[in-house]
Amino acid sequence: MRNSALATPVLDDLICFDLYAASRQVTAAYRPILGELGLTYPQYLVLVVLGARDEMLIKDVGRELRLDHATLSPLLRRLERDGLLTRRRSADDERAVVVALTDEGRAVHARFGEVHCRIAEALGITAEQADQLRSLLRGLTAQLD
Repeated sequence: MRNSALATPVLDDLICFDLYAASRQVTAAYRPILGELGLTYPQYLVLVVLGARDEMLIKDVGRELRLDHATLSPLLRRLERDGLLTRRRSADDERAVVVALTDEGRAVHARFGEVHCRIAEALGITAEQADQLRSLLRGLTAQLD
């Protein structure tokens, strides 16, 4: 970074640009791999979250993925249409909707270990570097929250 805090920034000074560029490239690396499974990157993230639990409230999926209802609803509709998850009203609160993976959704989720290995190879960083990067990014996110 240049010395003067008052200087007009150039692209090389902007951490936000580096994060943006890296995010786009990482997402692009996922595209062909997830395409083999018929998934988009956001759909993949939903299935990752649901794969860790039997079922979840939609609001909890949204909170975990940091997605609002308007963004999440169409994703869930497409995944339901494709037979990967179910949506139903909660027995405890009929205003709440519960989502869960179907057997087909669990079968797709079971292939995510392969996705993870292929992405790790594409990133070209060690497990230790990945842990450090994840820690830095989570710290940054927490700071901004």
